[in-house]
Amino acid sequence: MATLSLTQFLSLDGVVQAPGGPDEDTRSGFEQGGWSVPFGDEDFIGYVTEIFERPTAFLLGRRTYEIFAGYWPDHETPGDPISTKLNALPKYVASTTLTEADWSGASVIQGDVIKEVAALKERTDGEIQMHGSAGLAKSLMRHDLIDRMHLLYFPVVLGEGIRLFADGARPTAFRLTDSRTTGSGVAMLTYELTGRPAYGTYE
Repeated sequence: MATLSLTQFLSLDGVVQAPGGPDEDTRSGFEQGGWSVPFGDEDFIGYVTEIFERPTAFLLGRRTYEIFAGYWPDHETPGDPISTKLNALPKYVASTTLTEADWSGASVIQGDVIKEVAALKERTDGEIQMHGSAGLAKSLMRHDLIDRMHLLYFPVVLGEGIRLFADGARPTAFRLTDSRTTGSGVAMLTYELTGRPAYGTYE
C-alpha cells in the first residue's frame, strides 16, 4: 500500500494560492501571485529536488495538472529528478471537468474521488505525491487519506487568498518528523498523520 504525501507552499497566514507566478491562479481577483519566488534559494531547490527523488506516482488536482502539463513536457533535463519523474511516472488527475489527459502517463480519475484515491493507494507501492492541488487536498484530508505533509512556510503575509486549513477542516493531529530552514527564511516542516487531537488543561 502506498503512502500519500502532500507538498504545499504556504504564506505565514496560510495562503496557498498562486505561489509560482502572477497568472497562476487569479480566482476572486487575487493579484499577489508569485509570492514564493523571491525565496527560491539553493536550500529551497535542494529540498524540493530531494522530495522529487522519492515518488512512484503523482496525484494532482485539475488546476495543478494543467500548470504542470503546460510546462514540464517541454522542459525535461537529463538527471533532474523533478522533470524526469514528472514526465515518466504515472499521473492521476482528479477532475469533474476533464474527460482525458494528454500528458504522457496521465489519466483522469472519474466517479467517487475519495473511493478511487483509497483504491489507488491500495494497489500502488511506494509514495504517491501530491503537489499543490489544495482543493483536492482539503477533500482528502477530511477522510484521513493524506499520510504525510511537507509544509513550506514562506516569510510573507498576504492577507487574502485561498487557504489550505480553512474553517470546517477536520480536527486532526500530526507528528513532526523533520524540520529545516532555508537561508532565505523558508521553514520546511514534515508532519505525519497520527489521528484525532488529544485535549487537556493547563490548570
